[in-house]
Amino acid sequence: MGIATTRAVSLVGMQGHVVEVQAHLAASVPGFTLVGLPDAALSESRDRVRAAVTSTGLHWPVKKITVNLSPASLRKQGSAYDLAIAVAILAGAEGPSSAGLSRVGLDRVVHLGELGLDGRIQPVRGVLPTVAAAVDAGYPDVVVAAGDLDEARLVPGARVVGAASLAEVVALHGGPPELVREVVAVRPTRSALSARLPGDLADVVGQERPRAALEVAAAGGHHLLLVGPPGAGKTMLASRLPGILPDLTDREAVEVTAVHSVAGTFDPGGGLIRRPPFEDPHHTATQAAVVGGGSGIPRPGAVSRAHRGVLFLDEAPEFGSKVLETLRQPLEQGELVIHRSGGAARYPARFQLVLAANPCPCGLAIGKGLECTCSPTVRRRYFARLSGPLLDRVDVQVEVHPVDRVERVEGTSEPTSSVAARVLAAREAARARLADTPWSTNAEMPGRFLRDLLRPHPGLLAPIETALTAGTLSLRGVDRVLRMAWTIADLAGRAAPTVSDVGNARLLRTGGDHG
Repeated sequence: MGIATTRAVSLVGMQGHVVEVQAHLAASVPGFTLVGLPDAALSESRDRVRAAVTSTGLHWPVKKITVNLSPASLRKQGSAYDLAIAVAILAGAEGPSSAGLSRVGLDRVVHLGELGLDGRIQPVRGVLPTVAAAVDAGYPDVVVAAGDLDEARLVPGARVVGAASLAEVVALHGGPPELVREVVAVRPTRSALSARLPGDLADVVGQERPRAALEVAAAGGHHLLLVGPPGAGKTMLASRLPGILPDLTDREAVEVTAVHSVAGTFDPGGGLIRRPPFEDPHHTATQAAVVGGGSGIPRPGAVSRAHRGVLFLDEAPEFGSKVLETLRQPLEQGELVIHRSGGAARYPARFQLVLAANPCPCGLAIGKGLECTCSPTVRRRYFARLSGPLLDRVDVQVEVHPVDRVERVEGTSEPTSSVAARVLAAREAARARLADTPWSTNAEMPGRFLRDLLRPHPGLLAPIETALTAGTLSLRGVDRVLRMAWTIADLAGRAAPTVSDVGNARLLRTGGDHG
């Protein structure tokens, strides 16, 4: 009887759990049993592992093989356990089937990789958070697929070895080196990450007020609503927002990279993701595509891939109501918890939401709306697709009017670099003010903290209280106006907002008449 143990990692959402992979080989009726709550993909590893072992040139143990994945109460999914299962079986084998693997220290090594039938090791998703979880749990020695080596090395403190085939791993643990032959490493297939160039703000002609709103949104991390007719420039403005946002901090870069690693959209060749991501799903996207989901343990959607960046919903009223309402949780809490029968997955989702919408089905109910052919009822019904609770969470709401002929001919605009410099200075001012708090942007400040900051300036609250009494602002709206007032002050280099800053913030909050 032989028994051997090694380690793997189970990734649930963004949280990794170290799993003990234990193989027991007994002289009994030959068979292969896998226990420990494996899903269908993991159960199929029995055939993949057997084929990979024989293709490598090793003897498959003709014994009763039982592989246990502990803790047994944790549901396991995916094919990343293949390599650990193969190593545990080969290390536990004796006699002619013994590959000579040393069991000494094997239980301190984490193995991650899917096995091909020819013995090659295939890359898997989520290597960065998986290796980070192993290191945090006290298992810094990790073996991964050669195609995942660059990504795994991004984790501080990890001692990573990349292998292209099972034979290389067997040799690494004391097995026969003559089995190793030249194998072309499998490179991971990645989905296209939204890394397109954001364009320059100098391309936007005119639009002084929407440009100012975009700058305030970027400086304070505020959500933004752009309302205007087709062709007014809403999409162009929104696509320029990532370009004026500051680079991600080291901690933020690790968070964003981990999400995209799990989603399968990270290319490790460029290192950590340092620029804020930009996600713009089409209005026909399903709820699972936008907020995440799927069978078993859900995968991150556009909401999580936009973490620390921008989520842009063009033609926002055309999105399904269920999709829009599911945004309320991440907008408030900065994370998304998705519950399924296979378990709950928790993904970070602290993003800037940008909504672009026509004011009515024909799109012409802007300003006086004299050219609009829609009835008042149709206008209200169309814009009511964006619910009051959702719009109440959007700080900046501004109308985008068509550019007139004079602006098109004579208009000049500041480039992205100039605006980005002011945004960076404002962000640094806010970060210094919030240094002793858990927040880093003005948009994150809670109401109680805001009121404490403004207690030495009681005169600032008078116009806000008037609007609250008149019903033009909600209690949540009051807090959002005050946050934007701080952002406007930061952009101007002032130590505290003025009455004028509060007035400008209120104008940005209430926007125009959307029907």
